[in-house]
Amino acid sequence: MSTNKKITIEVQGTAIAIVSQKDEDYISLTDIAKYRNKQEPFAIINNWMRSRSTIEFLGLWEKLSNPDFKPLEFERFRSEAGNNYFVLSPQRWIESTNAIGFISKSGRYGGTYAHKDIAFEFASWMSSEFKLYLIKEFQRLKEDENRRLSLTWNLNRTISRLNYRIHTDAIKAHLIPSLVTPEQAAITYANEADLLNVALFGQTARQWRDANPGLDGNMRDYAGIEQLLVLANIEGMNAEFIRMGLTQGVRLKRLNEIAIRQMKTLTASNTRALEDGK
Repeated sequence: MSTNKKITIEVQGTAIAIVSQKDEDYISLTDIAKYRNKQEPFAIINNWMRSRSTIEFLGLWEKLSNPDFKPLEFERFRSEAGNNYFVLSPQRWIESTNAIGFISKSGRYGGTYAHKDIAFEFASWMSSEFKLYLIKEFQRLKEDENRRLSLTWNLNRTISRLNYRIHTDAIKAHLIPSLVTPEQAAITYANEADLLNVALFGQTARQWRDANPGLDGNMRDYAGIEQLLVLANIEGMNAEFIRMGLTQGVRLKRLNEIAIRQMKTLTASNTRALEDGK
């Protein structure tokens, strides 16, 4: 969920919230626990975390996913797990071990969230049937999301191609003198295409190919949605700059400044969305 916004799915009549952090999905354990106890869901979570098998699972997950995990604190919890006096909450686990598998939130999206791997394990402990329905609904959500992203990506590619036609027409009308060979014209087109590549990606098409010999296609095939949107914008602007008679050097500088400004705006929007979800 690249938008970093709260999304809710319904599993056997229970609303389950999902948020994204650093492109990873975190599912509300609080909501899952409400399937068993709507009044005291935190008691369900804390009981699950008292188990030695739970501690071992959480510790293994962190070791595989978190280079900053504190193994000594984990070993202490594991040695104490199962004793009558042992109590552990997600907040204490996070603070003591520097864990990243849990998110403890307050405010708008308040509650305890866990990485999907951990959330599925918790759901399995609580109810195998509920876990199966949760996985099915989560998969359906991801499939719908991927279809929407694919449509958006293809739309941006289409816009980019249409703008490229405007761009090449401007090159033909203003930069290519009459009576040149097709080969000479192609060189001009290639130079102008690389002007956009350098303005946005910081390298020419050949430089990208040399740096990525194992990849098929070109750098634009691997561009993100934000980059494709900015590319479409600067293609249209370059066409206008060409008609204005600006030199290639001046156009490159202006397009690079525009690309930087627009990418900062787009990435700032994503950052604000992430902060809103905290």
